[in-house]
Amino acid sequence: MLARIIEWSLRHVFLVLLGTGFLVAAGVYAIVHTPIDALPDLSDVQVIVYTEYPGQGPQVVEDQVTYPLTTALLAVPRSKVVRGFSNFGVSFVYVIFEDGTDIYWARSRVLEYLNFASSRLPRGVTPSLGPDATGVGWVYQYVVLGAQRSLADLRAIQDWFVRYQLTKAQGVSEVASIGGFVKTYQVTVDPQKLQAYGVPLRQVSDVVRMSNQDVGGRVVEMAETEYIIRGRGYLRGTGDLENLVIKSMAGTPVFLRDIARVELVPDERRGIAELNGEGEVVGGIVVARYGQNALDVIHNLQLKIDEISSGLPEGVSLQAVYDRSDLIHRAIETLRRTLIEESIIVALVCVVFLLHARSALVAIIMLPIGVMIAFIAMRVLGLNSNIMSLGGIAIAIGAMVDAAIVMIENAHKHLERLKPEESRLDAIIASCREVGPALFFSLLIITVSFLPVFTLESQEGRMFQPLAFTKTFAMAGAAILSITLVPVLMLLFIRGNIPSEMKNPIVRVLIWVYHPIIEWVLRWKKLTIALAVIVLVVSAYPAMRLGSEFMPVLNEGTLLYMPSTLPSISVTKAAELLQIQDRILKTFPEVESVFGKAGRANTATDPAPLEMAETVINLKPEKEWRSGMTTDKLIAEMDQAMQIPGVSNAWTMPIKARTDMLSTGIRTPIGIKVFGTDLAEMERVAKDIERVIKTVPGTTSAYAERITGGYYLDIESDALALARYGITVGDVQEVVATALGGDMVTTTVEGRERFGVGVRYPRELRGDPDAIARNVLVPVMDGEMVPLGQLAKLVVRKGPPAIRTENALLSVYVFVDIRGRDIGGYVADAQRVVREQVKLEPGYYLAWSGQFEYMQRAIQKLKVVIPLTLVIVFLLLYLNFNRIGETLIVLLSVPFSLVGGVWLLYALDYNLSVAVAVGFIALVGVAAETGVVMLIYLNKALEEHRAKCEQEGRPLTREDLRAAVMEGAVLRVRPKMMTVVAIMAGLLPIMWGTGTGSEVMRRIAAPMVGGMVSATVLTLIVIPVIYTLVAEARLARESKSS
Repeated sequence: MLARIIEWSLRHVFLVLLGTGFLVAAGVYAIVHTPIDALPDLSDVQVIVYTEYPGQGPQVVEDQVTYPLTTALLAVPRSKVVRGFSNFGVSFVYVIFEDGTDIYWARSRVLEYLNFASSRLPRGVTPSLGPDATGVGWVYQYVVLGAQRSLADLRAIQDWFVRYQLTKAQGVSEVASIGGFVKTYQVTVDPQKLQAYGVPLRQVSDVVRMSNQDVGGRVVEMAETEYIIRGRGYLRGTGDLENLVIKSMAGTPVFLRDIARVELVPDERRGIAELNGEGEVVGGIVVARYGQNALDVIHNLQLKIDEISSGLPEGVSLQAVYDRSDLIHRAIETLRRTLIEESIIVALVCVVFLLHARSALVAIIMLPIGVMIAFIAMRVLGLNSNIMSLGGIAIAIGAMVDAAIVMIENAHKHLERLKPEESRLDAIIASCREVGPALFFSLLIITVSFLPVFTLESQEGRMFQPLAFTKTFAMAGAAILSITLVPVLMLLFIRGNIPSEMKNPIVRVLIWVYHPIIEWVLRWKKLTIALAVIVLVVSAYPAMRLGSEFMPVLNEGTLLYMPSTLPSISVTKAAELLQIQDRILKTFPEVESVFGKAGRANTATDPAPLEMAETVINLKPEKEWRSGMTTDKLIAEMDQAMQIPGVSNAWTMPIKARTDMLSTGIRTPIGIKVFGTDLAEMERVAKDIERVIKTVPGTTSAYAERITGGYYLDIESDALALARYGITVGDVQEVVATALGGDMVTTTVEGRERFGVGVRYPRELRGDPDAIARNVLVPVMDGEMVPLGQLAKLVVRKGPPAIRTENALLSVYVFVDIRGRDIGGYVADAQRVVREQVKLEPGYYLAWSGQFEYMQRAIQKLKVVIPLTLVIVFLLLYLNFNRIGETLIVLLSVPFSLVGGVWLLYALDYNLSVAVAVGFIALVGVAAETGVVMLIYLNKALEEHRAKCEQEGRPLTREDLRAAVMEGAVLRVRPKMMTVVAIMAGLLPIMWGTGTGSEVMRRIAAPMVGGMVSATVLTLIVIPVIYTLVAEARLARESKSS
């Protein structure tokens, strides 16, 4: 069938060219309109349930909110894991779904289960869904600057103007505020005056609440005109609050100002932002909607910023402190440059080996059309142009022209022997039919050999499947073009004077070098095979010494510094520490800007407690760095400079950190999760693990969460005392919540802005346990007021500053950062040390997580799929050759190709990783193809010699067989070397690439380049020997049977 397709194409040139024209037009459209990004979205599908429970401690939040929600959400269909996080005044529940789940379906199912769970929550507590964003949705961060404005004014501008306008930009899911001061009105009551006037605290709250509302009274018609009736009652500023009447005594009003002080104060802060160590700032975080292209979102956002800039107050401006579009442009520029370099090199290989520019044009024209086919498929499947998808095309370019090269070279041979009276068309048809089907199968094998990559799941699957798709489409496109367009181009371009192969000096040198080698190995066949086996066995040495990791670190051009301090740090101290850290980091000459954040932004996507900072370090272009400086060296220097007592450092990059934290909850390369039932015992285990892990070589930091390091002031009501005064626990708790917690009782409406109003005791009356016991007054049955100390006991205790759960089980995390070691080897040592030195009580267990978790999952999957792929490759080879012997000869290319790949990895000091595994998987098909090309020519030479012997009327002898192998191997060295050199030359720009994304691409290319070297040696030396032995055995059987 393939031969008939080739012949049809050659006899219908116009139709083939017309179809190619349509293909090129569609390809150009796809290239122009395919969105671009730096990386595929590696995050899981997540739905966040966010619940505020103001003023409540983590244990209360866990018991009353998080636990009821997590247990209800465990049953959500297709959910993988449900993580709960209870912090001061807020609950986060993260529901992570299986791959392929539609996010809006997931959100609707979570809402269904929330309807059931909401009835189990405290009154007035309402859970809500977080934004429909991915885990890596923080695409842009900015600060609001204004030298003449206070932090409170800047925060009001951010909250009530900038935030809402930027949210309207296409593709933005949410804009979150961080830092500065949120204005709020505080009614600071005097308990002595409350007692003197006989006003309970609840009455103050009720009056303020009821005095802040506008109402409508329908309409009234006067003089044929309709007037809308409004009852105006909104509070507008401190004056209105002060004039509220709390009660009337004998006709004399008691105003709020008589019993309280009304002032505009900053609200309680759980997040701080700082810039360049120069002081606090107000910031904003833009979260992109799920499925939106990051570059488009940032572009829309920048247009919106330009649009609203004129509406900002004088002297106020927005400054970007993190912009992912820089990374995207750098990454795409790296791949674009690499693709152009590869195309030029492959074109030069064709010209140099063929010494016929018109013939080289066949491969040169076919190459971009094959790439366009890959782009059309990307567009249809909705894939972005990113490092991985373009990388798939990049590693395929060399192999894409292989079929064209062999077909061109074979056509040259036929045209060289063409007699004047013979048809040129028939000669090209004959040459294409001769090698076309086998080449189609070899390209099909390269395509099929990449199937294991499609089976990768979770983060590694999302990373490499775009690469697998584009490589597969590029190779499939090349296979289709090799039996349609390439024969037509050969007919059009291969004409005129075709130079003889022996006129090419490169070919003459190759034959001069190769001829004596093949003569020697054919004389010493068994010794050659023995030497090959020895090389294979010796390669086990570097293979066993290779380290392992999940993925090489992708240099995003921006660092993320994530230090952790001991829990219960105050807001003031956190701000001071953040400024010191940022100031130190800004002193490094490689640093452009430093934007630090302690605590959490006002978004459900950020659960960070105050003791955890996240500092975005924007770096200058590498050409401006100190001589010899690398990212690893810079991190090491920064880590040394940031050795602050009580602070545990962790270094990562923004996208990577958010992806890791979403997938496993761990922000460092390695994490250990401790599960159990008692927080105190779990903390003991975690601290023991921290202590022993620090002794493992390669550890730069180990930090166990302090889950009992928070400080609590417990107010425990005395039941007998309450009974004596005739009040309930609820009466006491209400006073505690208001007098100490400052309940927000209402919200003022001031134009487009909204500010809360709280009622609270003065700071001096609630600053320590003694003051609270003495000054906080609780109203009792007869209107009297009793000090809190007479009704309850105040006790200072330690407790959890935050509580984590995973699938409703309590958990504690130990974060481990390493440097200078591979993850696989490190974890093996760490597991041994923990097993020997850390004792676990019954009911407690550990789980190793972080990148190690991904790595183990990928290894288990590949162990099953790679053998299955080899079976499929074997079947395809058998369908092509119809002989077991020749099929097995080609399959020998696979282990020998691994030899070169392993040695090159060892020489470059690369660890085994998923990227390296992808390189080896790609190598299998390419190595098999070189074996197929060799066997094509050996079989062809043997058939010609067999036909010659039949004409002479004598049987085929060993001498004839040896001559045939010499001819098939030596005299046809040009097409074999062209295919090998084209593949290797196509990979070299990737190997020497240094731009963004090159860290991953180099590790894919390294095993392919090294493997092609060893596979070429096998193809040129070992395969002819094995082929000769198999043919001799077959010849001996034939002579016996005759």
